[in-house]
Amino acid sequence: MISVKSAGEIAIMREGGRILAQVLEELMGGVRPGMSTLELDKSAEEKIRKAGAKPAFLHYQGFPNTLCASLNNEVVHAIPSDKKILKEGDILSLDLGLMYKGYYSDIARTVPVGKISKEATRLVEVTKKALQLGTAKARPGATLGDIGYEIQRFVESEGFSVVRELCGHGIGKELHEEPQVLNFGERKIGLVLKEGMVLSIEPMVTAGEWNVKLAKDGQTYLTRDGSLAAHFEDTVAITAQGPEVLTRLK
Repeated sequence: MISVKSAGEIAIMREGGRILAQVLEELMGGVRPGMSTLELDKSAEEKIRKAGAKPAFLHYQGFPNTLCASLNNEVVHAIPSDKKILKEGDILSLDLGLMYKGYYSDIARTVPVGKISKEATRLVEVTKKALQLGTAKARPGATLGDIGYEIQRFVESEGFSVVRELCGHGIGKELHEEPQVLNFGERKIGLVLKEGMVLSIEPMVTAGEWNVKLAKDGQTYLTRDGSLAAHFEDTVAITAQGPEVLTRLK
């Protein structure tokens, strides 16, 4: 069943989304060569709890940490480690969620570690733009296919690939709710969006083929061909005025 939120529920999610966006902004500002991904994880948990919220990912389906910190060819859900040290030229996808007053928010950004290659820069920029284009389609009367089509069309026109085996989702009282939000599709196909729905829209884009594989840790997804991957995500409310990004600072 697909949950439709009231104005009051969306107001709570807006508060939580702002907290989450602020935490991620601070984490991104601290990314530098020589630090471990575990340092970022510890900082994320501390900041979320200090703000009066709870980490969403900690112990969720066996995930042992607060932050997903995916490096280079890791697409999503990489476990932070003190052995994973950031190097100049890496790209790092930070995926973070929290629960605030009983409601979840989810966000992701891919950031450069120092100076990165032109290909990596373009991959990050294309993925960021794909999220913006997909989000713009999240309006009452549109379909999930409209969102997926817009993301896929743009990404593939830039010579990159959209991951097919992973997707976005509904969000609210549960971290993952119906519906699934695919990053590919056809216009005017699929669920018709209604005011009050809240979605996590999250294009995952690769520089090579779209196929992924699960690592031995049972959590991390990697590109099958070893190519770079980027990931951007926002929590978005469907309103009468159009899409409202809840995971933003203002």
